Amino acid sequence: MTLLVALDLMGIFVFALSGATLAVQQRMDAFGVVFLASVAALGGGVARDVLLDIAPAALDDTRYLVAPLVAGTLVFFFSPLVERLAGAVRLFDAAGLGLFVAAGTGKALDAGLGAVPAVALGCLTGIGGGVLRDLLAGVVPVVLRREVYAVPALLGGAVVVVLDGQGRSGPVVLLGAAGLVFALRMLGVWQDWHAPVAPQRRRQV
Repeated sequence: MTLLVALDLMGIFVFALSGATLAVQQRMDAFGVVFLASVAALGGGVARDVLLDIAPAALDDTRYLVAPLVAGTLVFFFSPLVERLAGAVRLFDAAGLGLFVAAGTGKALDAGLGAVPAVALGCLTGIGGGVLRDLLAGVVPVVLRREVYAVPALLGGAVVVVLDGQGRSGPVVLLGAAGLVFALRMLGVWQDWHAPVAPQRRRQV
């Protein structure tokens, strides 16, 4: 198993946990829990592979389908325990974001893409599944809220690209970038960092 595949599978599993946990919170049935887990886990990776003009890994490797199924089943049967974990969705989402950004950027570089497209594709890999998950659950996607979400993804992808350009790649770089994204995302949640919003005209009484 290559490092990129390992990162992909880890990202799939933790993103599936986020999707399944949100589905439980939205009171979905067993099918809904597994389905939302699968969408959250596979959406970004499938979009990445389609844009790279390669067969989606999820259709070529059974492990990519088994991982969200296992994660969704675990959350469904142990939902009382998961629901007691404060911020479980955000925690799993942050972990999946970091792993997917690193794996997606690395895979884009391996395919011969330049720096900017590689970072963009890494961000799409990390954000795509979460957007689909939130839309299907009937909530505003987290990347469109005021929370700091896209910035950690961009920085993580940029780190992979810059270090790769310096001839430094491999497990340490990818795992370090994934850890950076996770740390910045969770720090933003802890410190309640928000992106600026456009000013609105005050209503006259």
